[in-house]
Amino acid sequence: MSEQIEGRNPVLEAMRAGKSIDKLFLLDGCMDGPIRTIAREAKKHDTLVTYVTRERLDQMSETGAHQGVIAQAAAYEYAEVEDILAKARAKGEPPFLILLDDIEDPHNLGAIIRTANLCGAHGVIIPKRRAVGLTATVAKTSAGAINYTPVARVTNLGKTIDDLKNEGIWFVSADMDGELMYHVNLTGPIGLVIGNEGSGVSRLVREKCDLTASIPMRGDIDSLNASVAAGVLAYEIVRQRMAAGQ
Repeated sequence: MSEQIEGRNPVLEAMRAGKSIDKLFLLDGCMDGPIRTIAREAKKHDTLVTYVTRERLDQMSETGAHQGVIAQAAAYEYAEVEDILAKARAKGEPPFLILLDDIEDPHNLGAIIRTANLCGAHGVIIPKRRAVGLTATVAKTSAGAINYTPVARVTNLGKTIDDLKNEGIWFVSADMDGELMYHVNLTGPIGLVIGNEGSGVSRLVREKCDLTASIPMRGDIDSLNASVAAGVLAYEIVRQRMAAGQ
């Protein structure tokens, strides 16, 4: 389960021990030595820091002894992108990755991890900022898939896409203005990019992608839930890979 760590020494020790911290909350305006040390450690690990009021920390606190510092640790350890590629190599399969551009709802992330596992994707990549991490809700919603499907968290999704292109992987983003998914070649080493629940794939990330694919819509509204869209496109990738003998 996810863990909330409170107090200056416990938080600093957790960070120095390499524990994955999703979010760090510090007392706004407090710049004494220990707080500055924690802030420096957070910067070193590119941890998301939010400065809040004492009232906010008091509301969040479970111990009543936060000392101006509360950290929210990940429920599960993150993998590295290389771990995901290594999993594909070990299976002798072309890499199949799912990249999430600022998914905020933990239920969506959990459902996508579950889908990733069932459709044979080798892993999921999420950004560190402006997105949900591996919380207890994500773990529960994944229905156990989080134990088998590696999730990597990266500082810059666009740069990660560039790096993975050098590995021979190409990328398709989900967009309702894209080409109908049945007409897009989704075989080979592929990264499927799913965007934010409200705004979709960001312009900077979309421009990094090689193609955009759309899901046919026949109803009165114009978009699917992010996790449902991920499932539909992921299984079109599965269908095409099976047809190609991959």
